[in-house]
Amino acid sequence: MPTRRQLANALRVLAIDAINNAQSGHPGAPLGMADMAESLWRHGLKHNPADPSWIDRDRFVLSNGHASMLLYGLLHLTGYDVSIDDIKAFRQLGSKTPGHPEFGVTPGVEISTGPLGQGLSSAVGMALAERMLASTFNRPGFPLIDHFTYCFCGDGCLMEGVTNEACSLAGTWGLGRLIVYYDANGISIDGNVDGWFTDDVCRRFKSYGWQVLGPIDGHDAKALDRALKEAQSDLARPTLIYCKTHIGFGAPEEDSAKCHGSPLSPESIAKAKAAYEWEYAPFEIPKDFYQAWDARELGKRQEETWKKLYAAYAESYPDLFHEFERRTNALLPEDWDHLVQSLIVKSMEDKESLATRKSSQKCLSFLTGQLPELIGGSADLTGSVGTKTPSSVLLSKDSFSGNYISYGVREFGMACIMNGMAQHGGFIPYAGTFLSFSDQARNALRLSALMGTHVIYVFTHDSIFVGEDGPTHQPVEQLPGLRLIPGLTVYRPCDSVEMAVSWKLAIERKEPSCLVLSRQTLPFYSRDAVMFSSMEKGGYILRDCEGTPELILLATGSEVELALEAYTALTDQGRRIRLVSLFSCELFDEQDEAWKEEVLPKSVRARVAIEAAKSDYMWKYVGLDGSVIGMDSFGLSAKAKDCAAHFGFTVDHVLEEAKRLLS
Repeated sequence: MPTRRQLANALRVLAIDAINNAQSGHPGAPLGMADMAESLWRHGLKHNPADPSWIDRDRFVLSNGHASMLLYGLLHLTGYDVSIDDIKAFRQLGSKTPGHPEFGVTPGVEISTGPLGQGLSSAVGMALAERMLASTFNRPGFPLIDHFTYCFCGDGCLMEGVTNEACSLAGTWGLGRLIVYYDANGISIDGNVDGWFTDDVCRRFKSYGWQVLGPIDGHDAKALDRALKEAQSDLARPTLIYCKTHIGFGAPEEDSAKCHGSPLSPESIAKAKAAYEWEYAPFEIPKDFYQAWDARELGKRQEETWKKLYAAYAESYPDLFHEFERRTNALLPEDWDHLVQSLIVKSMEDKESLATRKSSQKCLSFLTGQLPELIGGSADLTGSVGTKTPSSVLLSKDSFSGNYISYGVREFGMACIMNGMAQHGGFIPYAGTFLSFSDQARNALRLSALMGTHVIYVFTHDSIFVGEDGPTHQPVEQLPGLRLIPGLTVYRPCDSVEMAVSWKLAIERKEPSCLVLSRQTLPFYSRDAVMFSSMEKGGYILRDCEGTPELILLATGSEVELALEAYTALTDQGRRIRLVSLFSCELFDEQDEAWKEEVLPKSVRARVAIEAAKSDYMWKYVGLDGSVIGMDSFGLSAKAKDCAAHFGFTVDHVLEEAKRLLS
């Protein structure tokens, strides 16, 4: 039977061989964290490699995702569907083992990591989701949800400000099933961190309300085991296990930035393997090593035990069982179509003129009463962004049954926590802030899109019409910037009806969405049956003419009102005009060519797009012969009507552009 150090060395040599084979990668962290990984994965982690989606598995997040070969080695050795050929294909086109862990690519990877700090921050969301599901579904004698969230992180993660945001909340919430291993090797890309990272990490995390264990020797298996047991025994506080380690452990470049992000030389590889007393060929792992690492039989028994509990739970609590099944399988209620249709019809019948942030709140007031998986929140702007409803209950460490989270002024942390909750399963998180502040959370939005995570961002105060707050609070480039993120669907509705449709689609499409909403009141627009049936295509004809139009007006959100005024004036002059509401460019772009041609016929080259945002994005819809009335500078501090006049969002300016194109 191999010793524990030898088993850890198997992880080390797999990392060395794969990185050498790819001639690309980060060997230092896998070599340094291998003993930590052996302790946790062989003596603590509850998981079944044959069923990576088992809902009560422990979650493991590698926040310092550049150490990906550590995780791939663990998945391979413990029995996941990651073969030795996959290890050999590390960082190669189309492989299961990309440069940084990617959710949906590698079985067993819970979340995409690499941008430092986000993995740890999202792990907070996973741990929160575990506590919330347990609060809702667990019953005496039936601990249906009873797992831990583990995270490895390094110095770089703790330098990132987002970990302050998220870990502060983890302590406030008392997430005792969150256990974080801090790989304190004191090295980052630029060298020894003493010149730029001298935080007292222990005191920092204690101030958050965490249990802090260590510093301990991160290469001492017994010390690691003791710390793990102590961490698991304190369920009132999250735990940081402070592990002092040597980056590049065993290699000549140990304790040096030289081994951080470059393959070891052939000479260094030989010396490292000699230090490990490793005498096998590259990628060769002896059978007894595989047997010692294999977690499939234990994982199978653990899951079978849980399934017996689950079957008994189904008999004792059939209603809860069916709701648990629905939510953890991301299914909508059986009567969803009827429910959401009634919401849209009501918005048609009410004919209310409302700010879309207000009509969004009305939609949420209905939806949160129907979908308990909707977990709302805001970054300290609840009263402004309309994310709280009469059925919202504030979450706290004393009440994990709440469905509304006050994140405080933590936009980035909020978005990461939402990603973690959604990736855990059982929830559809949504939360709001001002559109201009979406920049603080942008990298988390990018990861939402990269993973296809079902989260909904509510971004209000969407344009220069915020007015007197001025350019710091008037978004200009944010709207087209969000549209440029692949896989992110952006909705900018013009009234309460488009708002209801936007919420319907954001929930049904099970992908990340951004709702971009107005501060100011917008009018209601009447629609016929054809318009009503076309709205889900993202862009549709809101007002039309007889025959082929001479000119097409396109607008989104609040600017539809201006476009309609121009449409009316031009129509009264006898011109054939079409008005298109393009409330979701992404949805419209998904449609077939027949629909695009029906709405925006290629033969009509006179087009004017109107949107109070950076103008570049709209040119794709108007072409070189068209015109865009948009923003090409920052805003100004002034009343909304004065901003509109100054930047050309007037009927006269639209008519001027229309007449120029029609001449």
